[in-house]
Amino acid sequence: MTVNAKTSQSAGNTWRDLPAAQQPEYPDPEALRAVIADLESYPPLVFAGECDQLRARMAAVAKGEAFLLQGGDCAEAFDGVSADQIRNKLKTLLQMGAVLTYAASVPVVKVGRIAGQYSKPRSKPTETRDGVTLPVYRGDSVNGFDFTEASRIPDPERLKRMYHASASTLNLVRAFTTGGYADLRQVHAWNQDFVRTSPSGQRYEQLAREIDNALNFMHACGADPEEFKTVEFYSSHEALLLDYESALTRVDSRTGQLYDVSAHMVWIGERTRQLDHAHIEFASRIRNPIGIKLGPTTTAEEALQYIERLDPEREPGRLTFIVRMGADKIRDKLPDLVEKVTASGATVAWVTDPMHGNTFEAASGHKTRRFDDVLDEVKGFFEVHKALGTHPGGIHVELTGDDVTECVGGGDEIFVDDLHQRYETACDPRLNRSQSLDLAFLVAEMYRDQ
Repeated sequence: MTVNAKTSQSAGNTWRDLPAAQQPEYPDPEALRAVIADLESYPPLVFAGECDQLRARMAAVAKGEAFLLQGGDCAEAFDGVSADQIRNKLKTLLQMGAVLTYAASVPVVKVGRIAGQYSKPRSKPTETRDGVTLPVYRGDSVNGFDFTEASRIPDPERLKRMYHASASTLNLVRAFTTGGYADLRQVHAWNQDFVRTSPSGQRYEQLAREIDNALNFMHACGADPEEFKTVEFYSSHEALLLDYESALTRVDSRTGQLYDVSAHMVWIGERTRQLDHAHIEFASRIRNPIGIKLGPTTTAEEALQYIERLDPEREPGRLTFIVRMGADKIRDKLPDLVEKVTASGATVAWVTDPMHGNTFEAASGHKTRRFDDVLDEVKGFFEVHKALGTHPGGIHVELTGDDVTECVGGGDEIFVDDLHQRYETACDPRLNRSQSLDLAFLVAEMYRDQ
């Protein structure tokens, strides 16, 4: 049976009849329609075949044969598309990947929270300062960060800017990961600016020397695998703005199936995972690997319903549960979910997001997270899986390659009084490079002890 492409395409719009949480209220619907029409004509940012490849890699994670490292910005900014900023993020993820692969002896699937993470769900629709109430900042894809009336009006033209910023970012990431920068012989070069000043940089340098020795040994034996010269690196973001995501949903010419070509993997957030709402409906129609954030209120029955809706074929690699419980709740809340999902026969990837359940406000007014809380949630995640004999599949972290002071603690300890020094995030606090490497070493140790 041949499927008319137009009919198939419209199958990606079935969400429009359902309530959709966290969507901007655009003042001019006509302007939005014009932008959507433009976006529908733009080339894909990723290819369906790459999404299939990631689904196969995530199947290995779900089966206990690999580990997911997913990380990047809380919310990307249009002015953060410089080569230095992108390279620093990538460098941090490559270093974490090298630590995990070598120290935990496990294949690592690398997925950036990058090239599309321009939108943020918010707990309130408005914000009040000094008696002035304006719409809340929802990310550069929707409105501006400046607290002015003009800046905070949702502007559909920003959706096109999101596409172009994502394209620029992906273009550079592809160049870095295939053009020699990601070659394992570069393990020292990724660290040059860092090793002298940081305990985690010095620890990494020791590991880099061991990797070097192993590579030299293999080379002397006549082995020089191509896999060491490039790295597979995938993009992901929260599929929050459904107008944008469905405008970039296309029919794959090979199979006639729908793919969201804005990223290799998309996830549904804790605030938009209502079973009878638009986001779950949208995700159920596309063939990409799908993640879903599960907070502390999630019941095992809900988890099983998500599997029914999003993974009816029980296909390993299709569905990833990203749990964000908070360090104080993970050991109580997670076991029931893992036990019942495992008993159902579904093979999902279990991943910990130790960031979002551990945010608090410092006396200075800065939103922050304690590195020890982040670490404790990861420990709890590993403990639960060890007790149940299941596989801790990965970590999902908000991080930056820059030397920011947004989360307190870590090897190069940042104190609450230091937060103001380099607090640069537009939204949630991120781990800096040193804290990210500390986390990678600690996760590698936990994984080895499983």
